[in-house]
Amino acid sequence: MIPVTSFSGKTVAVFGLGGSGLASCQALKAGGAEVIAADDNADNVAKAAQAGFTTADLRSVSWANFAALILTPGAPLTHPAPHWSVLKAREAGCEVIGDVELFCRERRRHAPNAPFVAITGTNGKSTTTALIAHLIDVAGYDTQMGGNIGTAILSLEPPRMGRVHVIEMSSYQIDLAPSLDPSVGILINISEDHIDRHGTLEHYAAVKERLVAGVQAGGTAITGVDDIWCRNIADRLDRAGKRVVRISVKNPLPDGLYVEHETIVRASGAARSEIARLGGIGSLRGLHNAQNAACASACALAMGIATDVLQNGLRSFPGLAHRMEQVGRRGNVLFVNDSKGTNADAAAHALSSFADIYWIAGGKPKAGGITTLTEYFPRIRKAYLIGEAAAEFSGTLGERVPHDMSGTLDVAIASAARDAEASGLAEAVVLLSPACASFDQYRNFEIRGAAFRDIVQALPGVEPVV
Repeated sequence: MIPVTSFSGKTVAVFGLGGSGLASCQALKAGGAEVIAADDNADNVAKAAQAGFTTADLRSVSWANFAALILTPGAPLTHPAPHWSVLKAREAGCEVIGDVELFCRERRRHAPNAPFVAITGTNGKSTTTALIAHLIDVAGYDTQMGGNIGTAILSLEPPRMGRVHVIEMSSYQIDLAPSLDPSVGILINISEDHIDRHGTLEHYAAVKERLVAGVQAGGTAITGVDDIWCRNIADRLDRAGKRVVRISVKNPLPDGLYVEHETIVRASGAARSEIARLGGIGSLRGLHNAQNAACASACALAMGIATDVLQNGLRSFPGLAHRMEQVGRRGNVLFVNDSKGTNADAAAHALSSFADIYWIAGGKPKAGGITTLTEYFPRIRKAYLIGEAAAEFSGTLGERVPHDMSGTLDVAIASAARDAEASGLAEAVVLLSPACASFDQYRNFEIRGAAFRDIVQALPGVEPVV
């Protein structure tokens, strides 16, 4: 745990008592703050009280003595409307921040030069975060990985030299970290997502930009340049005097890292050098993973990791659960869990990585649906539609892709497995890549992915993939 000393002797309100909220309460209390904990969920309030924290309804208490509101990223800061606790804090002139901001303040107080890697992007940030942590661990560092990828940042060990914090950050977390200042900041890509929470794509991109714009003096900003938003951000960072490393998997670059023929190449003026080879690394299959690997490699190089150590780390990377995870095989059929493919862009990465696909899609729909995926329709032998989005997806697929209205995941898996096995194809792929959020039938994508894995592995004759 990281004790938060920046609020020692002060009273702090914490709203949102899930994993990161409770970790914030513990860290603040350990640092000498008085914590008043609250949540809209009575069960969460009860858990906080059982853990020994003072709880209260923040609607009915005086805010005069609160030094800050520590807000869960799950509560809206701006759109579609600020959460009621945010309005209360603003009325009282009380700052609204999150747990990442608390980490940043502690790092500046106690170990301002301790390595801090922050990663964001619309897609690929979890894989890139896990890969960076793996590379740094292989290089022999004390590696602390957390943030949006799972472990609350304040539950990690405190910053110190020789210890590297590798933190995945969503746009919600960045929004609550006004003084975010990593030593290495990584922005992988930007496409339309979470507009319900940011209002416009422009605002969403501006929030993402803050992660790389805030890189501390002498640090490195690593930015993908295969979309117009990130290209413009990289140019602005250059003009601001930041050290910028550009990343592309679509085009050679005059300066930066790019991927060509499954090889990561570093360019500097007229000089070109091979950094690492990606061919044959199953956990980094597909163009999207090449982008993740190039970003992670740029981070490793910025930290002084040798290229032979980097190559060994890439080869030994086990991959990320629920992201292109090969969970079983039965005869000619490969079962792939890509439950983390929660929007069309993410699903596109999976669809582009296989040929003969029996596609399970659907859930709680997101803006745009699957209209951007038409170029991948020829790869799909049949689709099996589930959840709230089934009717919408059916309309988009039309007569171009045969499809069943399966409704639920278990029905979809059984039907897809049967059809794939009967196809006679050399390798048919049953792919769960929903292009949707999970919230209509599952609490999160991890539970959905685990359900897929469990159902598949219970099928007769399914063997693990080695």
